[in-house]
Amino acid sequence: MSIQNNLQHPPSYRSRWIKRLAPVFALLVGVLVAIALMQSGPGAKREALPRQARLVEIQPLVMGAADTAIDAMGTVVPAESVMLQPQVDGEIVFVSDELEPGGLLRAGDELLRIDPRDYELAVLQRESEVAQAQSTLRLEQGQQSIARREFELLGESMQADDRDLVLRKPQMESVRAQLALARASLEKARLDLLRSHVYTPFNAIVESAQVDVGARVTTANTLATLVGTDSCWLEVSVAVRDLKWISIPRGDDVVGSSVRITNRVAWGEQGWREGRVIRLAGDIEKEGRMARLIVEVDDPFTLKPENTGKPVLLMNSYVSVEIEGRQLDQVASIARMHLRDGDRLWIMGADDALEIRKVDIVFRGRDQVLVAGGVKAGERLVVTDLAAPVAGMPLRSRANDTASEPVGTEAGN
Repeated sequence: MSIQNNLQHPPSYRSRWIKRLAPVFALLVGVLVAIALMQSGPGAKREALPRQARLVEIQPLVMGAADTAIDAMGTVVPAESVMLQPQVDGEIVFVSDELEPGGLLRAGDELLRIDPRDYELAVLQRESEVAQAQSTLRLEQGQQSIARREFELLGESMQADDRDLVLRKPQMESVRAQLALARASLEKARLDLLRSHVYTPFNAIVESAQVDVGARVTTANTLATLVGTDSCWLEVSVAVRDLKWISIPRGDDVVGSSVRITNRVAWGEQGWREGRVIRLAGDIEKEGRMARLIVEVDDPFTLKPENTGKPVLLMNSYVSVEIEGRQLDQVASIARMHLRDGDRLWIMGADDALEIRKVDIVFRGRDQVLVAGGVKAGERLVVTDLAAPVAGMPLRSRANDTASEPVGTEAGN
């Protein structure tokens, strides 16, 4: 009975499983079709993005002649200075109105006068002593003439020493010595009288004065300190390696380097004076190991009409100097700000790619460097600061790069 029932129901059993599996087969078929379509469809190719050229400013390089300049600091010191001390003692009876700090004096002006009466009397006394010695000499000359005639009348021969005694030669020598001494004393008295008047030894300005009418002075007293006004000196410290660029006089046929002097704090941006190197000190500074140049400046107090309106150089002031050095040929003058890593420049090459080029720097100034090798005239100097520069990176210049100012000796001078 069970076997018969099984034979009667197989169609319904299979149909039920077919209905359950049909969605699974349909899903599998869909997946297979989708995979086949994806594999057989056209593929998209990935392309490399082009490298972006950096926008920079450039300036063409110019090669030519350029002057070197050495920047340094200097101290103003007097070219002439004197501490006046009297050469005679006495009471001061006259003092010049200009003999006070800041007073201007001309060479030969009378500064002060010491009471001359004692020295005038001394001159009179010494003159009388000279007159007395001259009278004694004339008397002795008469005595000597008489002795010579007596000796000739006797006609006796004697030794030279005895003959000199007879002819009174020792007496004559003594009288002449007394006359010479009297004349020397007179000259000393006259000199003391002259020294009672104190005169200015050179054109000067009074730095200090310690004298008043009525004061009694001795040769140990200092009357005043004077500083010359015709010229002054600058003591300038420079590195020993920079001496080769500076012209230092060694004879009358050599002219020292010109020097431009500035003091922006005291004179402003436009004020300046001119000087000239006159000598090199024979030693170097003990502390800084720097060489010392002496620079001469004419008329530091601007007393001459042609210097009216120029800044005044005060003694012991600190100033900046720019010393003109010798000229170099076939170099490019480059601003220090465009120098990279000490001795390299950024050049825009012929293929508009960045070149990081090492150059030969022959002179380094405060604001400029002079380059002799490693670059050529007309090459394009990159003046724009680049972040993370890499040799070979593409560059492009601004549209107006043809109007850029050239960099080199013409632009730097």
